[in-house]
Amino acid sequence: MTTTIVPRTQDLSEGALGMALLDIERGDLSTARRHLAQATVRGVSTGSNASLFHGAPALEFVLARAHGAGDDVRAAVDRVVDARLAAAHRRQAAGALPHLAEWDLIRGLTGLAALLLSRRPIAPRLPDVLACLVALAHPARGEGRILPGWWSLVGPDGKRMVGGHGNNGMAHGIAGPLAVLSLALRAGVSVPGQEEAVGTFATWLDRHGAHYWSTAADLEADQPPAAEPARQSWCYGQPGIARAQQLAALALGDTARRQAAEDIVETILTDPLRLARITDSTLCHGWAGLLTLTRAVAADSPAPARFTPIIQDLHRRLAAVLDQQQTKLYTGVKFRQGSAWEWLYLYLACVLPNGLSRLPGQRPGFTPHFGWGSMAALDAGSLAYLTIREGEDDKGRYWEVGVIGHGEGGADLAERVVSEIR
Repeated sequence: MTTTIVPRTQDLSEGALGMALLDIERGDLSTARRHLAQATVRGVSTGSNASLFHGAPALEFVLARAHGAGDDVRAAVDRVVDARLAAAHRRQAAGALPHLAEWDLIRGLTGLAALLLSRRPIAPRLPDVLACLVALAHPARGEGRILPGWWSLVGPDGKRMVGGHGNNGMAHGIAGPLAVLSLALRAGVSVPGQEEAVGTFATWLDRHGAHYWSTAADLEADQPPAAEPARQSWCYGQPGIARAQQLAALALGDTARRQAAEDIVETILTDPLRLARITDSTLCHGWAGLLTLTRAVAADSPAPARFTPIIQDLHRRLAAVLDQQQTKLYTGVKFRQGSAWEWLYLYLACVLPNGLSRLPGQRPGFTPHFGWGSMAALDAGSLAYLTIREGEDDKGRYWEVGVIGHGEGGADLAERVVSEIR
């Protein structure tokens, strides 16, 4: 007997909505519709956890990639924005320090601002969201001292942190507001104090950006301590921060800052020791995020060719998940001539945490169950795809279903898929 895990279907990071985004990017709209239906079968979340990565805002983001976000979805997002703005205004009136979830990219107002900025015409609520982000640049009082306005008494792990911390990353830190405020300036959307806020955040990251976050002790030091070796990725680390600095430089016309930011990206992504700390292929922590980031940096650089070898190397590293040690398991389940594979796909799409997706293509080491490719399950930096082996028994010719797993968690994922098929 197996236990069915109900997926968080409206997360971009896992579940059917994220799979729909992948389908749309591949141009597989029929599969995207199936994943969208699965994601929204119980309605769409507009609660306190709704954000760019979850619920109605995430749904708008995905639909917009297919030019299909309707007025009803946008209205639901507007209700989310109104609720988040009201909560931020109440917190400001109380003179309290913010929680990261109020304003960060993944959960908060920065992500909502990025979504509103992508609408055409620009959403009328966007200036109010930008004003809340600009207010983070104003010093605040907490713990008996003057602190940066984005300082949080809750640590990155969600627990109270003695003295609090200032988060620097793109996903949960001040690099996120810096990026979206800069993008808005470049799009011609500004509110009072926005350029000054961009300068404040950029200057902070000049000093503290080598660290994931800064502590109260760092505020008192003449210089921040030397950074410990750490994974450099999109969400935390200097590549994401450097991208935010590049955007700030472009918004402010600061050639020296732009050059410095681009130099950081090139230096980090050509350093074997730093690259050795990247252990998966995911968007947040791994090669996919770094590849996406580097493409964006190159597109905004006056010298994009300098990043071509880096992009090629990241492509190679991302594709190498199929070169990692594989786990091949067979299920004992045999299909005969005329058997319908679709029922197996439908079942797996319903019971696997991230559903099922098409994995087209041909390459050495890839042994799919059809000529066009295979159906695959994805989980973090691992994948498991279906394969077959042909045989014959007393009932005639058959094709036995197998599963091949790749990646750090490939063996566990393959075993999970096999257990569901059996």
